[in-house]
Amino acid sequence: MCIGMFMAILDVQIVATSLPTIQGALNINPDQMSWIQTAYLIAEIIAIPLTGFLTRLLSMRRLFAYGALLFTAASVGCAQSESFNALLLWRAIQGFSGGTLIPTVFSAVFLLFTPRHQSVATTVAGVVAVMAPTVGPIVGGWITETYSWHWLFLINVAPGLLAAALAACLLPRQTFELKHFRSIDFRSLAMMATGLAALEIALKEAPQRGWSSSVVLSLCAFSMITLTAFTLRTWYSLTPLVDLHNFKDRNFALGCILSFVLGFGLFGSVYLMPVFLAYVRGRNALQIGETMLVTGMAQLMIAPFAVMLEQRLDVRLLSTIGFLSFAIGLGSSSLQIPQTDAAGMFWPQVVRGMAIMICLLPPTRLALGNIQDERIPDASGLFNLMRNIGGAIGLALVDSVIYTRSATHGVAIVNGLLAGDARTQAFVGMAPGAAADMSGKIDLIAQTIFNPMIVKAALVQGINDAWAVLALITLVPLLLIMLAYPIQPKPRL
Repeated sequence: MCIGMFMAILDVQIVATSLPTIQGALNINPDQMSWIQTAYLIAEIIAIPLTGFLTRLLSMRRLFAYGALLFTAASVGCAQSESFNALLLWRAIQGFSGGTLIPTVFSAVFLLFTPRHQSVATTVAGVVAVMAPTVGPIVGGWITETYSWHWLFLINVAPGLLAAALAACLLPRQTFELKHFRSIDFRSLAMMATGLAALEIALKEAPQRGWSSSVVLSLCAFSMITLTAFTLRTWYSLTPLVDLHNFKDRNFALGCILSFVLGFGLFGSVYLMPVFLAYVRGRNALQIGETMLVTGMAQLMIAPFAVMLEQRLDVRLLSTIGFLSFAIGLGSSSLQIPQTDAAGMFWPQVVRGMAIMICLLPPTRLALGNIQDERIPDASGLFNLMRNIGGAIGLALVDSVIYTRSATHGVAIVNGLLAGDARTQAFVGMAPGAAADMSGKIDLIAQTIFNPMIVKAALVQGINDAWAVLALITLVPLLLIMLAYPIQPKPRL
């Protein structure tokens, strides 16, 4: 099951690294290129909360096997696409089928394993879930440089077939519950799907159009209205499409909040590093992937210790340690300068990689550890949905911070250079005294070598501000963790 989940998460990252190649091959307009990813993400975010219903309808074994097979078939369809519309269709199918795999894995942790083995299973699933975005850039860069863009999708065929076959053979066999199909509330399904799709599109458009633009405000209003209607209809339904009553459990609600905040840092950090390395340092996809491998290696090294700590420490204390460390790792990257390279990114990555594993276990335990077995599939879908929504909002926020703050910093840098400020000159990378007397020459400077240096320095400061915002948001759980019910440490294996 982890093989299938890794394949689904990795696919988003490796395709992202090669969008320009796909654009050129299919003659896609630049302003439409982002829809290749958006189509996948919209379908995924709709599928995740439906996992509970689909599990009851099909059983865990059938859902995972069918999901893996459908994802594999859609991958072949993407590779064979000869038009933009065909590619979008297959990407949406990919996203929906891939979205069912992730929460099903976390459901399996608590349904198939005994309590004393759940920490190990959660860690394995967690390592796979967070490793995929880390290795995605290097895999995507290598495929693009070595083979054609079609292999970005064809690489899924072997692991997809393997995961489907093993799931069909090894997962518990259960009867097909046709009665659940007759109980589908199609009105609730339409409300949820359109509300989540509108939210995803609004978050995609907000950085470019502005949060106060009519398009973004309209989409946000539509999303809020439809999701509120969905919540009210589902809450009072005798056969709800998604069991929202799980939120009545305090620990589950707090676990979802922690997962939501973790999504900010996870998605944001995986996005900010390539932006810095590509646009400031001029690195290609393969070099970016090599630099980002540090985070993955740190995650693998800390994983056994994270299991040990989760079994011995109070979940509230471990959560505090994890999120505080994660905030420190994010905040450390807010001190970058235009000359920062892999060596300067090493220790912040190490801290973040170690912290991510410690942050992942406690929220999962809080959210799913005490939920009744029959409610776990729904709870797992909601728990994973919160992380994805947090990540989507985090990415939109990061983009907005970079766009708005970079312009402000650019003005401040120019003013500092005109004033002959030594610290500003050093940050930009100018030799001492190179801009000692620039009064009245700003138009000339803008047309010469100084302008690219100023733009790059302003971008770095905008990126630094985004790192700082993520760090501050990651500290929010420290105010809420103590509201959780105490959970006793698990016995030793």
